Amino acid sequence: MSMYVRTPMSQLARRMAWNRAMEQLDEADTLVLFPIDIRAEGDDYVITALLPGVKADDLNVQAINDTITLEGEFKKREDENSTLLRSEIPAGRFYREIFLPVPLDTAKVEAHLEDGVLTLRVPKAEQARPKNIKIVTK
Repeated sequence: MSMYVRTPMSQLARRMAWNRAMEQLDEADTLVLFPIDIRAEGDDYVITALLPGVKADDLNVQAINDTITLEGEFKKREDENSTLLRSEIPAGRFYREIFLPVPLDTAKVEAHLEDGVLTLRVPKAEQARPKNIKIVTK
């Protein structure tokens, strides 16, 4: 079961991210959306994005504070010997900001791209990790 928590602040953050994505595009560009999954695994977040046909050199991943930014382009495949009758394969630039609920340890982010699946392992910053507090009795 999936659960989505929507608060006014999360909706505002989503709208601001969408506006920034629109600002990144020229009028001739098309914004291509792609699916992602975000899982919490212990002290890390694991982000999986489906980016078929995208090469690592055509992908820009940035981590700043509590935000991951994915940017790149789906290249259009053209064949001069045929006529395209229907086009559902994405082509064009993409830009996506992912806001996570805690600060991240950006120096330890790992990224792997295999078979069109981008997997990011993003550790939480030390100050965001739970601490065990020893209780002293008198």
